[in-house]
Amino acid sequence: MDPALTWILVGLLLLGAETLLPGVFLLWVGLAAIGTGLMLMLVTPPFWLTVTVFIALLAAGIATALRLRRSDRPRPRVNTPDAGLVGRPGVLVEPNSTGPRVRVGDSDWSARLPRDVAGSPAGTRVRVEGVDGTTLVVRPE
Repeated sequence: MDPALTWILVGLLLLGAETLLPGVFLLWVGLAAIGTGLMLMLVTPPFWLTVTVFIALLAAGIATALRLRRSDRPRPRVNTPDAGLVGRPGVLVEPNSTGPRVRVGDSDWSARLPRDVAGSPAGTRVRVEGVDGTTLVVRPE
C-alpha cells in the first residue's frame, strides 16, 4: 500500500476513534497523520523527514489547542446562584417572620434592602444587585 494512503487511513481511523473516546488528543494526532499523508502525496522525502513533518504538525496542533483553551473569553457561569438573577427585576412581597421577600419571575426569595429604603412597602419594584447565599440583594428601581 502507498505510504501516503497509509498515513491518511491511520489519520482517519484516529479521527473516528476520537468520536468514541473522551478527550481531544486523538484529534491532533489524526490531523497530523492526514497532513503527513497529504505531504507524501506531493513529494517523496526520506523517512526521517516524514517523521519530522508529522511531529511538527502534531506540535502545531497541540499548540493551537492550548492557545484556544487559554483564550481570555469569560467562562460561562452555569449553576451558580447569581448566574441568572443579577440585573433581573422583581417586586417586593409581604415580608414574613424572617424579613423582606422579593418575587423574581415565579419564585419568592429572601431579600436584603439598603438601609435607606429598608421600610419599602410591598409592591415596590426592585432590581437584583447581587446574591448572598440564598438571599437576594436588591435596590428599588
